[in-house]
Amino acid sequence: MRQSFAEFLGTFVIVFAGTGAIVINQETHGVITHAGVALTFGLVVLSLIYTLGDISGAHMNPAVTTAFAVAGRFSWRQVPGYVAAQIAGALAASGLLRFLFPTAKGLGGTLPAGAASQSFILEVVLTFMLMLVILNVSTGAKEKGVTAGIAIGAMIALEAMFAGPICGASMNPVRSLGPAVVSGQLEHLWIYLTAPVLGAWLAIPTCRALRGPDCCAAETAAA
Repeated sequence: MRQSFAEFLGTFVIVFAGTGAIVINQETHGVITHAGVALTFGLVVLSLIYTLGDISGAHMNPAVTTAFAVAGRFSWRQVPGYVAAQIAGALAASGLLRFLFPTAKGLGGTLPAGAASQSFILEVVLTFMLMLVILNVSTGAKEKGVTAGIAIGAMIALEAMFAGPICGASMNPVRSLGPAVVSGQLEHLWIYLTAPVLGAWLAIPTCRALRGPDCCAAETAAA
């Protein structure tokens, strides 16, 4: 129960702070700026890894949770509870943002700026890159100290910075699900539910190619 609550709380904070930054940027006519939004996402993930990593692993993302399970680092028995907690956290955060900003359009959701195929491929590649970092910094001695949080948070901020204007740089199905469901903008949600999962899973054979077949052999709960 502590692990599920940690996943609920962590996902709530990511969606509330990250999509909240988008909403407030719209409400204040660009005061936060796109760079500020990207940094918000990166910094909140960095902080949560250190806050919750020793409790639940600080996945806060169904693509990450299922990829760890596919890699053999996480028990499939725990996946439904983690994913349910992540969905609940995202919906709760978007619901609170709707209460606070009742006229906000989209609630910071992700929408493709161009063709759906363009955003789909971008989301696959972005999540692949992110998961490759996660798999590597959560292996062996590099789990210790400050490496994991900084590397993962920096990667999220970097990807949101350069790809956000085109595809939204979701890399997290529930980060897109919460705003879409609460705002009612569901037309492109399929992109953000499927592409991050595919990208995260593709990182597993790549990590094994880099580090050998034993790279993803041991079950862990690392972020």
